Amino acid sequence: MTLTQYILQHTQLPLKSIENTVALLDEDCTIPFISRYRKERTGNLDEVQIGAIVAFKAQFEALQKRKIAILKALDEQQVLTTELRQKLIRPQILLRSKTFTYPTRKKERQRPKRPLKTDWSLWRKSSWGNARTISVL
Repeated sequence: MTLTQYILQHTQLPLKSIENTVALLDEDCTIPFISRYRKERTGNLDEVQIGAIVAFKAQFEALQKRKIAILKALDEQQVLTTELRQKLIRPQILLRSKTFTYPTRKKERQRPKRPLKTDWSLWRKSSWGNARTISVL
């Protein structure tokens, strides 16, 4: 699945408008600039529609990067089979690839978050607990 197909599937905008808007975004044009001065190329898309294209473009690129990272991590651990690779590469898995997580190593045991209970009665019995403070003005 390509970027334009992904955006077309989610926005139902004309294909030519999506392709031209993505080309303008790749040229680092801003949304207000595209909606005001490049209406002939985008087919009169407004700022909201161009914003949707920008959002879905960013989402698609993030999913592609995540898919590549997952494939690389599985390959490094030598658990990637050809069947699993084909399942991950298929276009339908693109939307479900958020459910995959990086393989993690076992966590080390952490220190307790709460302090251990202390016996304050020993402190009260000590000389520090009975000492009175003298305030000097």
